[in-house]
Amino acid sequence: MREFWELYKNGQWEVPFLTFSIYLFVAASLILYLIIVASRNGKIKKERLSREYSALIDKIMSAVIFQDVSFAEVKKDKNFLVLFDTSFFREVLTESLINLHKNYEGIYAQKLEQFYKESGLIKDSFRKLKSLKWEVKCKGITELAEFNIKEAFDRIIVYSKARKKTLKIVALNAAIKLEGTKSVNYLVEHSDPIDDWMQLNIIGAFKKHDVGDTVGIEHLLESQNTTVVALGLKLIKELKLTQKLPHVVHLAENTSNTVIKYKAQSLLQALTV
Repeated sequence: MREFWELYKNGQWEVPFLTFSIYLFVAASLILYLIIVASRNGKIKKERLSREYSALIDKIMSAVIFQDVSFAEVKKDKNFLVLFDTSFFREVLTESLINLHKNYEGIYAQKLEQFYKESGLIKDSFRKLKSLKWEVKCKGITELAEFNIKEAFDRIIVYSKARKKTLKIVALNAAIKLEGTKSVNYLVEHSDPIDDWMQLNIIGAFKKHDVGDTVGIEHLLESQNTTVVALGLKLIKELKLTQKLPHVVHLAENTSNTVIKYKAQSLLQALTV
């Protein structure tokens, strides 16, 4: 320590310090440049592979949808098996399946769902639910919901109480798509506040997935969570559920919350008119 103090007092530390700083800056700049180049090259390679894979996948999916080719027949192709062992190919394949599934209905959609299960891509989606990254969890949830994997409901609804708002919304939307009003039972006990943005997304999910069975929505009005009650009132209004008016009347007459009472009365007036 004494030697360093002497160097500091004599001013002899300045040149070594500046030299070291310059070398450190040059080294850091070089490393950063190499990382950027490597990242860019990686993206370019992925884009090229994605185009190549998409051409092959389109042929396979065409055979699956229109020629009743099963996954067992597809995997007889050794080239396909080699590619299928790579995670990136499976990602591209899953994305292609999702895009096709959104555009097909009936028997064609069922064939895609069967391929998704037989190929084991469903296992990849379930593994994503265990990821520590919320965006990966969202991806897995979206995939399982898209292919109507109802057995995933219990694992998905858990994330409706996640800290990340986006993950909450994705989980609730998926739960509504899979089981409709069954997800209401979980909302009634929801202890966290459901803000306006989340409420809009939940209402949008009910409309988008055309949930025909609305039995149970009235239970939202019984929740101890005022934001859940507000959501129930909005759902009744947006879906025009006039058969739920007796429950709204009961809420308006018995609630001690002035804001909820006003919303209930406004809803009664709007639906009655």
